[in-house]
Amino acid sequence: MGASSLSDLKRKDLFQTKGYINAEWVDAKSGKTFDVVDPATLDKIATVPEMGAADTALAVEAAYEAFQTFKKTSARERARMLRKWNDLCLEHIDDLALILTLENGKTLTEAKGEVTYAASFLEWFAGEAERTHGEVVPVANQNQRILTFLQPLGVAACLAPWNFPIAMITRKVGAALAAGCTTVWKPAGETPLSCLAQAVLAQQAGFPKGAINVITTLDQVAEVGKELCTNRLVKKLSFTGSTRVGKLLAQECAGSLKKLSLELGGNSPFIVFDDAKLETAVEACILAKLRNSGQTCVTANRIMVQQGIYERFAEALTKRIKELKVGKGTEEGVFIGPLTHERAVEKAMLHIKDAKKHGGQVVLGGAPMDGMKGYFLQPTIIKNMSKEMLTTREETFAPVVGLYKFNTEDEGIQMANDCDVGLGAFIVTESISRSWRVTEALEVGMVGVNLGLLSACESPFGGVKESGYGREGGRQGIQEYLTTKSMLINVAN
Repeated sequence: MGASSLSDLKRKDLFQTKGYINAEWVDAKSGKTFDVVDPATLDKIATVPEMGAADTALAVEAAYEAFQTFKKTSARERARMLRKWNDLCLEHIDDLALILTLENGKTLTEAKGEVTYAASFLEWFAGEAERTHGEVVPVANQNQRILTFLQPLGVAACLAPWNFPIAMITRKVGAALAAGCTTVWKPAGETPLSCLAQAVLAQQAGFPKGAINVITTLDQVAEVGKELCTNRLVKKLSFTGSTRVGKLLAQECAGSLKKLSLELGGNSPFIVFDDAKLETAVEACILAKLRNSGQTCVTANRIMVQQGIYERFAEALTKRIKELKVGKGTEEGVFIGPLTHERAVEKAMLHIKDAKKHGGQVVLGGAPMDGMKGYFLQPTIIKNMSKEMLTTREETFAPVVGLYKFNTEDEGIQMANDCDVGLGAFIVTESISRSWRVTEALEVGMVGVNLGLLSACESPFGGVKESGYGREGGRQGIQEYLTTKSMLINVAN
């Protein structure tokens, strides 16, 4: 029998239920708390502080004080701490995955994958810390010499979502700490425990007092967010979440002109061309659509299939999805876990009902799971999707597959680009020339060809249009936390 509850943790101190400010585990100044719930059972698994603006201000002050010395550490020192943190993540992968599964709902297999993925950013940015090179600039005036160098911005606020609560923290914080910034973390209220566990390991890795601070909140998230946006000691804010909230944060940050990284909503098209290998298309679609129960930033939201392969693809996909087991993430063999909160089920059902109203044909699923206590939804496939439907314009964020039909390559591209956001896209084709043409034509930040994943630590992650700006990961990720300073020297006799 595998691990299934917090009592199975090998390292008990990874389960923390307080905020973390200036190297101390603290309650909210107000004394308020909120509960963290297992979405598979609806059982309470923890009670954590409901922190507010006053707590956040203390965390920012601690980070600012720490920055005065941390910015002077060498890149190699910071790299060593990041590598130690990476090693600790991998050493305690089973415990970290269990905590993640219990608060988020994803399967233990996926949770372990996230821990590995999250750790990879720490290792990657450990290397990038020592590659923040300046340059010598060729001068027009021979009595001058000009050089540039990079310096950390200062205190960085890192706001992470609930769908990847470990990886989205390390992807932001790894870059910030590598650059020499100090940090304030704000995990999602649904999934604070994974973030708090990371703070334990980061502390053990050697990061100094005040370099890492964690604010937990559920109901006072607007108050906390406003403090991070308006506090002038914060010089950088990175947020992953909805476009609506991203716009609000950008407005709040305008007063102090903070540098922003915004990885916002997506509406990823998954385009299957007639020449695609059917098995490749089906397996890539399952990964792109059903990973984390359909709750990823780049989830394939609109499955667009060329007319010549449409029926064969729909039949093969339906057969394959019927084989997938739905259940608690701690149960063996489960592929699809619960959605993370009740609102997700409500939104998915709204999309399903809307599709049916506009002529969609539900060929699989279409309702919550019978006899299951948590936030479970039947894997659903809907044919005959059209542009009038909600799913065309909004992320469903659930295991709901909507199949759209197109005729020509140009029509497929036009359909894919007909939305306000542009985070990621997927295409399945055996034509190299088509893969280039379509990739270049799609209005997105990332394109996957013949696969269902879009992210790796060495690849820049981000979008265009209302999916935000800035990049995380890759060599670009650390640049978001650095500023360029020029030095001009008079060398005349």
